[in-house]
Amino acid sequence: MSTVTPITKNILIVAGDVSGDLHAEGLIRALKEADPEIKITAIGGKRMQPLCDRFLFDLASAGASGFVEPLKKMPLWVNLLNQIRTYMETQNPIAVIVVDFYGFNHQVLGMAQHRHIPAYYYVTPQVWASRQYRAKQLAKLTKKMFVIYPFETAFHKKFGGNAVFLGNPLLDILPAPLDKTYNIPHPKNHPWKLGILPGSRMGEIKRLAPVFYQAFKRVLKEFPHTEASMFLLPDADEKEIAKLIGEPLHDQFHFVKDKNYQLRRQMDFLLACSGTATLENALLGVPMAVAYKMFLPTALIAGLVIKVRYISLVNLLADKPLVKELIQFRATPQALAAEAMAMFQNPQLLAAMRDELLQLRASLGEPGVAKRAAQAILDDIQKK
Repeated sequence: MSTVTPITKNILIVAGDVSGDLHAEGLIRALKEADPEIKITAIGGKRMQPLCDRFLFDLASAGASGFVEPLKKMPLWVNLLNQIRTYMETQNPIAVIVVDFYGFNHQVLGMAQHRHIPAYYYVTPQVWASRQYRAKQLAKLTKKMFVIYPFETAFHKKFGGNAVFLGNPLLDILPAPLDKTYNIPHPKNHPWKLGILPGSRMGEIKRLAPVFYQAFKRVLKEFPHTEASMFLLPDADEKEIAKLIGEPLHDQFHFVKDKNYQLRRQMDFLLACSGTATLENALLGVPMAVAYKMFLPTALIAGLVIKVRYISLVNLLADKPLVKELIQFRATPQALAAEAMAMFQNPQLLAAMRDELLQLRASLGEPGVAKRAAQAILDDIQKK
């Protein structure tokens, strides 16, 4: 039987959702810049794929979140794990790097440990928010974890984990906030820019896009010059999402695909699905309200296991209800529209929230995070 000759300096990187794909893209670029001989094999998403020497599968497009939904993906996961097992045994990579996505990646880490392959976690999953017992498992399975919030280092240390904070990698990606003034003499007639972020997964979009659209229509009744932009992923099908909304779209409502955040940072206020997007908004200095609607069984389980007071990263970092959170049955068009209209009626509220969001940005480090992490990983490998 023929065997495949292992590639020297081959690293396996695994990401399983859209935000992980985004962060892994930056890390791959940094690794290859630091050492051009590095070869990357990956499972991930569309951002990672062009940078890899060998790309196994677009798992980010097939990802699932929550407690119940991932069960539907088990046959796919079993197939991919078998591929990874074969890859590890034939290619003997010098390291494995996983990005977020605990449910799949902790199994990848277990296979790496069994084969004595050093493993690293880049963007550690938020085990401090729920199922904290997972932190012990992460400590056992990784040589080093690169966390993205300052408080996480102390949390993981309690469980024996080697966690370092080098800054939040979103700072490598996002542009600087725009300078804004809020001296608006006639708010009712002002051309407000309302941004809508319905989520990255189709389940989120189905549940939130119609609600956000109806909220926009309510805002129009009081602020008739408002323009709304619904931000979609590059490969999203606009016609399909328009069908979800279920009625002809208003002339002042637009779908946009804004890869570089240039349009989003111009928004006055955002209605956002809870997730990484809320932290992006904070780093851009754009005020927001946060909504989330879960699959009902997922919501019931979440209520039992989540151990934090807030669901949005912004409020968790601020340790107070800086932005309004509207969850499940509270996420109604009326409630969301009320938040936007309160801000538009009193622009000083927008200014105050923006100032606090920019303080959060200052607490999350400086750009160059992916470069620092890549160098730390390569230095660690060389010590081996």
